[in-house]
Amino acid sequence: MPFNTALSGIRAANTDLKVTGNNIANASTTGFKNSRAEFGDVYASSLLGSGSNTPGAGVNLQKIRQQFSQGNLNFTENQLDLAINGAGMFILDNAGDKLYGRDGTFGLDKDGYIVNNTGSNLQGFIADDEGNVGGILEDLRVDVENQAPKATTELDLSFNLDAREAALDPAEFDPSDPATYNNATSATVYDSLGNSHTLSQYFVKTGDNTWDVYPQVDGEDLAAPADPIAISFDENGAITTEDANGVLVPTSFALSYDPGNGAAPADIEIDYANSTQYGSGFSVEALSQDGYTTGRLAGIDIDEQGLIFARFTNGEAQTIGQVALASFNNLEALKPVGSTLWAQTADSGELIVGAPGSASFGDIQAGALEESNVDLSEQLVNLIIAQRNFQANSKTIETANQTTQTIINLR
Repeated sequence: MPFNTALSGIRAANTDLKVTGNNIANASTTGFKNSRAEFGDVYASSLLGSGSNTPGAGVNLQKIRQQFSQGNLNFTENQLDLAINGAGMFILDNAGDKLYGRDGTFGLDKDGYIVNNTGSNLQGFIADDEGNVGGILEDLRVDVENQAPKATTELDLSFNLDAREAALDPAEFDPSDPATYNNATSATVYDSLGNSHTLSQYFVKTGDNTWDVYPQVDGEDLAAPADPIAISFDENGAITTEDANGVLVPTSFALSYDPGNGAAPADIEIDYANSTQYGSGFSVEALSQDGYTTGRLAGIDIDEQGLIFARFTNGEAQTIGQVALASFNNLEALKPVGSTLWAQTADSGELIVGAPGSASFGDIQAGALEESNVDLSEQLVNLIIAQRNFQANSKTIETANQTTQTIINLR
């Protein structure tokens, strides 16, 4: 009957209108992926089929296929807005249920976890205290509490001592009298409570290629070493690592002092490696130490590989984790669950997890969001086509009704 054929066409056109309308409605939805309705013709069949002379029985919906093409990037002022430039999907944990999406609208909840607008946790790889990123998926969290201080345990210092300087009598050394030493420098170090202290070092030339170093903290002599640090250089101006007899000579030394004010006794390993004695003025070439005072969270930076850096007011930066991305062999088989999120199905294949920028995964663009991939011009054309299909199938029913009435009215 032409009625059933036309009704199937009306249902198909109505589905097409719904899909197109949904695309248009989500033209401004972050991370949205447009869909298209795919139809197939229907033929009635039997064991005594009439071959090519069989009339069609209408149309049916075969699949609503989602298009996972890249959307345009819209740059924002929020560093926790993330966009994927390339393949991959964010991994989110919703009360134990893993979901996947391209919407990178993230923020921090009251406990410092990175969450989306529906409260699902962004997942990734957590870094240890040394900044080494692991490979186990966990909820990413930014510690919003104050960063605890760290006492200085290592100080690396590279300098050049002027080989043209005259030797002085070390017995006359007096830190308050610049005439009793050749050069001096200072560095800030920290105790276990985060209090800063000034570590001063006075250099006294004692002979050809030999120097004594007198360290003090806050103007006080150290508990160790009790004697000045003796360093020497070879005929090429490099700090020696062995004496004339081939015996190894250290270029690093242990310092100990009592910071007071309730802080723990401090031990610092000071390293002079790469220091030189050339015929040029005294200069400090490099200085670094591993301590810091307490700090508050000042900001978050995320690079292209998804590494998350927390910046603190004490000038320190800490790697806290890395955003993870997901992929599937058959993205089109993922099940949409709303809020521009998808769930894994049996047909999508196994979950593939990786770091941004690795394998086939795209890069992370912080401070940006991926817009919907809906082309409004295309969707409006599809809307007109679906409307005409609906009207045409309605006309088929109207014509079939008139034909039926003509037959009924025959006498």
